This record gives sequence, C-alpha cells and structure tokens, in this order.
Amino acid sequence: MKKLDIQAIRADFPILSQTVNGKPLVYFDNGATAQKPKVVIDAITKYYQEINANIHRGVHTLSQLATDAYEVSRNTIQKHLNAKHNHEIIFTSGTTHGINLVANGFAALLQPGDEVMVSAIEHHSNIVPWQFLCERTGANLVVIPMNEKGELILSEFDRLLNEKVKIIAVNHISNALGTVNPIAEIIEKAHQVGAAVLIDGAQATPHLRPDVQELDCDFYVFSGHKVCGPTGVGILYGKESWLNRLPPYQGGGEMIKEVTFAKTTYADLPHKFEAGTPNIAGGIVLGTAIDYLNEIGFEAIEAYEQELLAYGTEKLLEIEGVKIYGTGAHKASLISFNIEGIHPYDIGTIVDKLGIAVRTGHHCAQPVMNFFDIPGTVRASFAFYNTKEEIDIFVEAVKKAKQMLS
Repeated sequence: MKKLDIQAIRADFPILSQTVNGKPLVYFDNGATAQKPKVVIDAITKYYQEINANIHRGVHTLSQLATDAYEVSRNTIQKHLNAKHNHEIIFTSGTTHGINLVANGFAALLQPGDEVMVSAIEHHSNIVPWQFLCERTGANLVVIPMNEKGELILSEFDRLLNEKVKIIAVNHISNALGTVNPIAEIIEKAHQVGAAVLIDGAQATPHLRPDVQELDCDFYVFSGHKVCGPTGVGILYGKESWLNRLPPYQGGGEMIKEVTFAKTTYADLPHKFEAGTPNIAGGIVLGTAIDYLNEIGFEAIEAYEQELLAYGTEKLLEIEGVKIYGTGAHKASLISFNIEGIHPYDIGTIVDKLGIAVRTGHHCAQPVMNFFDIPGTVRASFAFYNTKEEIDIFVEAVKKAKQMLS
C-alpha cells in the first residue's frame, strides 16, 4: 500500500491555503461536505466553457459531446461501485433524493401491516421519507435500537426481523457518531426473510469503496459533494430487478418512451428515473472526483484517516471533562464530543474565531441526541487532506475554549 504525500495532496485543494479570521484554515467539517481539488473545479469550468449543451436529445456536436461525457461518468461510477450494469446507476440530486425516490416507489408495493425498518442512528433523511411511506400505506415503522457505544444491537435486530419487513434502510456509517455498521450481516439476514435493503452511503463513500455486488445490497445511495465532487448531484444504485419493479418518481422529459393524452409509456433504465434536464456538469464532474479519489487510493485513504482518528481521540481525551459519543469498535474518522458543563455551540463559535471549522448541533440525527439526553455535540470529521498538526491546533483551541467558558 502506498503512503500518501499529504502536502502534495493539500496543494490540490486551493481552499486549504486560505486564512479564516486571520488564522490558517483548519477544515474539520468534512462530514458535512468535502473540499474540492483543482481538477474538479477546472472540470466544471471546462464543461461550461467548451461543451455546454443539453444531453440525450440533440443531434448537434456539443450535445453529443456532453452526452458522451455524462455517460462516461455513469460508467466510471458503475465501475467504482462494481455494479453489474451501467443502467443500475441513476443520477440524482443527492442522497436525500435517492432515498425519497425508493421510498416513493415502495408505496406501490406495501400493504397495511407491512413493516419498514430503520436504525436508531439514522440521519433524518433516512427516517422522514420512510415515515411518509408508512403514513401513505398503513405500514409500520420499526427501529433497530442502539447501545451506549453507538452500535446497533444485533440481537434486537434478529428479534425484530420477520417476513412482515419489506425494506430495511440503514446507514453504512453514522454521520453523528462515526459508527461503521455491519451492513453485510444485515443484508444477508434481511434477504432470508425476503426484505430489500437500502444502504445510505453518504458518510461511507468518502472513506471506502463499496462493492455493491459483494454486499448484495438492493439499493445504495450517496452524494457527490461528500466525495470531493459538486453539490446538487448524487447516485442511486439499484439492482435492475428492483428498479424495474418501482414506478417512476417524477414525470417529464427524458423518462418517457411515448406520450399521448390517452397513455404514456416509460423509458427503459436508467432514464425512467431521470426526468428533466439533470445537473449535467455535476454528473460529469462527479466522475472526475471519483477518478481523483481512486488515483489516491481508498486503501491508503482509509489507513491514513484511521491514524488521524486514533491521534485525535487520544489528544481530545487528555482534556478533562471531554466525553466522546460513538465509541464502537469500528469507526470512521469522525469524533463527536462534548465538554462537561459547556454547550457545544459555544465551543464551535470560539474555535471558529481561531480559524477552525467544525460542526455543532444535532447533526440531523435528533433521535441519537435524545438517546444520550444531550442537545448536540461538537463534531470534528477528518479527511485524507487533514494532518496531525491540524489536530494539535484544534486541541489547543478546544482547551482555550474550555478555559474561557468554564
């Protein structure tokens, strides 16, 4: 496994060289969005300067060039996820769009009394669409509980799982706690009772390379902006058999085969789920971002980020009063913590004045915060372009904040 040249990597990201509040930027809010390398920024400019045109519809040269670039990106993502077919890759506006698309489709498949299962450590975007679905269909929402370490209680999952469960939606990695869930085991057991499984990979795809065929998941969703790509674009992977069963999510141009006022027939996959003009630049450049990450290498990224996690955890725990939430055996490079007697928002505000970007609050995971009976946490989420020196700066800033607020 190659060793990362962190300074060379940091030079790829223009934003990392700037100052904030007179201090060098320390960006530890990667769980919210990743920064963009120059190759991605340049690719956005290149699209608009050289081949800007609508896709799939025009016979003129620019339209064909844009279409080709868009479909090359789809193939890149197919290969990245190891999907069996490129038409199993659906471009969306992000993870939330992908989850809503699947949840909406399942409204045609569920009956009253059926069950939809989510976990206790989900982001709101993997809770609320399923609540909508249950309200529409009369299905019941079932929740896999968690323990004090922030891990799912698999014995309870086993107890709750039965043939009434039609779909299970669970994150690969928790955005609030960093917990890496045992999704392969969950998928295997779900399939034994005939349930489909959707994996929310928003927090996982920046850190690892999922193999959807090896996992055997039915759906996998992620957002482009968390993998160094643009905002407003994402991916829904779905097994061909499931995508053929689901009805279209939106009606409009591109998703049709033939339209009359009497009846409309739908286009084949993937266009059945891609109504209207998409985020063309975003779709093309998402492929650029995926290529960039694969060139660095996910094995090296994962190993280095685990170093950052271990170092940051050790240094923060040296501060008296620090409590870390999410202490499971398998974690991504994210530390969610509080200092006894101090509101997380106040810590976040002070460290921002020192040039450090972290996230504070409930992280769109209020049930997690309710479980721990806290208003929120300070979340420091690390990426492969961060350094141990930045962690040292952050730890000193937290100490200063504690001193000021105690």
